[in-house]
Amino acid sequence: MGDVVDLSGDGGVIKTIIREAKADAVAPTEDLPLVDVHYEGVLAENGEVFDSTHEDNTIFSFELGKGTVIKAWDIALRTMKVGEVAKITCKPDYAYGTAGSPPDIPPNATLVFEVELVACRPRKGSSLGSVSEERARLEELKRQRELAAAAREEEKKKREDAKAAAAARIQAKLDAKKGQGKGKGKAK
Repeated sequence: MGDVVDLSGDGGVIKTIIREAKADAVAPTEDLPLVDVHYEGVLAENGEVFDSTHEDNTIFSFELGKGTVIKAWDIALRTMKVGEVAKITCKPDYAYGTAGSPPDIPPNATLVFEVELVACRPRKGSSLGSVSEERARLEELKRQRELAAAAREEEKKKREDAKAAAAARIQAKLDAKKGQGKGKGKAK
């Protein structure tokens, strides 16, 4: 397991990296606020699983910073990259507080989540810079593929032209030999 990091500064949200993301992996940003996660949540007190996406292999999606998830998730997911798996320990103040979330989560419960950040996406219909950059990158790749295909086509045409020229030379030599043969026959 990786380093233990106090993300909230008061011990309320502790993150331990279980699996690092690749160095070039993307992270949530203002341009990519929608996140897709796999997770399993357990009660710290007894290790009892209260929620999981692993059972039915679903993805949980939400937008960071909108208050649709517990505070700990808004804090922790911002620090993750796609492909990363982390253990997030959430004190009650960063989870469901004194109310809990009956019947599965009692009042004042500390929760432990194993979370995998699967993807970061832009909002639907957004025309943000990262979307434009990705489109431009894909266009450039398409252009490079087209140039490579054109170069291969040009090489193929050159080979065909060379074959045709060689065949024409051979045919011309054969015709010349035939012509010589006829000329010799007539001279006798």
